[in-house]
Amino acid sequence: MDDDMMAIMGLTGFGKPQKKKQVDTSRFDKTKRTVEVQEKIASSAEAKDSPRPLKEAIAEPVYDPSAPELNASLQTALEEEKEDSDSDGGESEPPYDDQDDMPLFPTTHELVLKDHTKVVSSLTLDPSGARILSGSHDYDCKLWDFGGMNASMKPFKTWEPAGSYYIHDLKYSNAGDQFLCISGTSQAKLYDRDGEEKMEFIKGDPYIRDMKNTSGHVADLTSCVWHPKDPKIFITSSADSTIRIWDVEHKRKQKTVIVVKSKERGTRTKVTSCAYSPDGKVIAAGCLDGALHLWNTSSNFVRPNSTVEGAHTRNTDTGSVVFSIDGRTLLTRGGDDTVKLWDTRAFKKPLLTHTGLTTLYPQTNAIFSPDEKYVLTGCGATVKGQRGKLVFFARDTFETIQELDVESTVVKVVWHPKINQIVTGMANGQISVLYSPLTSTNGAKLLANKGPPRKRGIEDMSAALLSAPIITPHALPMYRDGEVTSGMLGTKRKREKDRADPRKSRRPELPVSGPGKGGRVGASATQHVVRHLVRDTTRDEDPREALLKYAEAAEQDPLWTAAWRVNQPNAVFQEEEVEEEEG
Repeated sequence: MDDDMMAIMGLTGFGKPQKKKQVDTSRFDKTKRTVEVQEKIASSAEAKDSPRPLKEAIAEPVYDPSAPELNASLQTALEEEKEDSDSDGGESEPPYDDQDDMPLFPTTHELVLKDHTKVVSSLTLDPSGARILSGSHDYDCKLWDFGGMNASMKPFKTWEPAGSYYIHDLKYSNAGDQFLCISGTSQAKLYDRDGEEKMEFIKGDPYIRDMKNTSGHVADLTSCVWHPKDPKIFITSSADSTIRIWDVEHKRKQKTVIVVKSKERGTRTKVTSCAYSPDGKVIAAGCLDGALHLWNTSSNFVRPNSTVEGAHTRNTDTGSVVFSIDGRTLLTRGGDDTVKLWDTRAFKKPLLTHTGLTTLYPQTNAIFSPDEKYVLTGCGATVKGQRGKLVFFARDTFETIQELDVESTVVKVVWHPKINQIVTGMANGQISVLYSPLTSTNGAKLLANKGPPRKRGIEDMSAALLSAPIITPHALPMYRDGEVTSGMLGTKRKREKDRADPRKSRRPELPVSGPGKGGRVGASATQHVVRHLVRDTTRDEDPREALLKYAEAAEQDPLWTAAWRVNQPNAVFQEEEVEEEEG
């Protein structure tokens, strides 16, 4: 139907008119960062070799309080954009859609989650970016859901996976339906998406010297990684100098054991971190003795295929080992305040090294950006009470692009590629979610779109709540005091559920039918055997009478005394003397 015919008929459209959503232009301002960003850019000559121009390397001008002229220019652009949206009929398009001033990193806004009391030592996000899973030195694991979170910003589940042991690592599976929990114990635990424990893997025998003959780890675990291709396979590293390959369907024993030997006379060394290559064909591990090892998964794991001794300083924890997407580059974060980039094809010396990154916790990691043009890691405070830093530097040159001040020492860093948000776990127990309204999607932005909860007014209250209940002495149970609200305000679904509940509906017990009919309730297979057993009645008999009833049979057919029946002497008994009665 054309527009002219609809106008003649007096029709303006079909269906219910869609309600126009009013977008608050300042909904993200509450989480806008106020801390001045410190940037360290190289000279103009060196900046030409950097992966992006100097102009693009600077953070978004609108969020820099030291540049008022840039703020004014962008404010003008936002006002023009608002006028355009008003002329289009009030569309619900967010006002932050100016493509000319895209920030280089999603760090302009910050959402802080406060619930842990100690260091956040492990952190991960599910593949969709909807949930955060965190572990801490306060022995707790917490699950956070962006979609279900309200203004209080609290986790929807908290539990202690291993009692009084620190949480060392957490990893979601590739499908996001389950996750691994690695604590200070020697047993890994598998949980489903909602934090319900599915299984606990076996602990090895600590009295066996050869680690290949134990069914599980015998010392505290340090890290874990899922296989990138096979959803049932994962690996764990431990302080017992082994890396074990597990199958989620066999919790009683691992599939394969990789025994890591130190260079010093074949002694053991703690394996602090491990990783799978993107194709799942190479396993990498960093050790406490500073060595870095590579194994091909097709080998017998007797000795590593490639080794770098002294990759990091001896007796320092290598916090993370990360492969690039092509599997040819390896990024390591050492406890010696360095981040190093390695080429797996020329595995002798690092390609690039970045120094001066203070490391206070062994779980401190370094990661690639989603496009792998930059490297991100945390830097601790050198003096007590000093602020920590989040350091961005270029992958090609390892030159510092930006340093972001945060409240405390950064331990764990996760940059989710789908929602383009950076989640950091800090030493003061806070979880900081950094995002940008321009380049990020969902995640922390969902909370800004929700707004504060609406307060209930008098018009929202039911008349049954405002007026006092009338109590009658012989009323039905549904009208008694205390049940007025549930009877009148209950939904249809709740009433049907209560009706199906035999306790609430007070349904009488049904007559017995089936196997229990006729009094044979709870009949089992053993009752048939017991019924045919002969009852032992010896306890009810007199022992003297029981022996004398065989006296006649023993005299006629003696079974044991037949040998001396002929010469058996006759029994001579004393005759009884009868006392005469005195007359």
